[in-house]
Amino acid sequence: MANMTNDLVNVGRIKTTTQRAKVLRSYAEKMITLGKDGTLAARRRAMAFLRDKHSVTKLFEEVAPQYKERNGGYTRILKLGMRPGDNASMSFIELVEGPAAKAAEASAAKPARKSKAPAKKAAAKAPAKKASAVEKGDKPARTRKPAVKKEMKEATEKKPRASKKSNPAQ
Repeated sequence: MANMTNDLVNVGRIKTTTQRAKVLRSYAEKMITLGKDGTLAARRRAMAFLRDKHSVTKLFEEVAPQYKERNGGYTRILKLGMRPGDNASMSFIELVEGPAAKAAEASAAKPARKSKAPAKKAAAKAPAKKASAVEKGDKPARTRKPAVKKEMKEATEKKPRASKKSNPAQ
């Protein structure tokens, strides 16, 4: 949970399972509350949990001041649906007023741009296919010629070794 809390403080948004997001919410909110306190003791308690100086600095200097007027509810969980591999429910956990939330609001406010690229004409550029033997009604062609089979058989056969006979003269 400490690593996920570090990532949430640094990035502002994490994609994880819903169950982990619900557990992570309590840890992240406790860390932000420590950041709002701003004392040396609070900084040391945050450092004991997060174990990353960069994350603690960002928590106390950038993230926590955004929530000075807020009494809780610093994170939100957005459910995404099920993961294809194991059918686990997935969700985003993000800081409510963080940089990820601002970027999401900005992208939602802007209308999607339509590309003015001309449509490709794949049918005109593609060469005409030859009708296969199956489509024509003929028998399918053999994949290997009998001569090739014979050569392969000869190559794979074991050849007798010249045996070392003991020389009676020695």
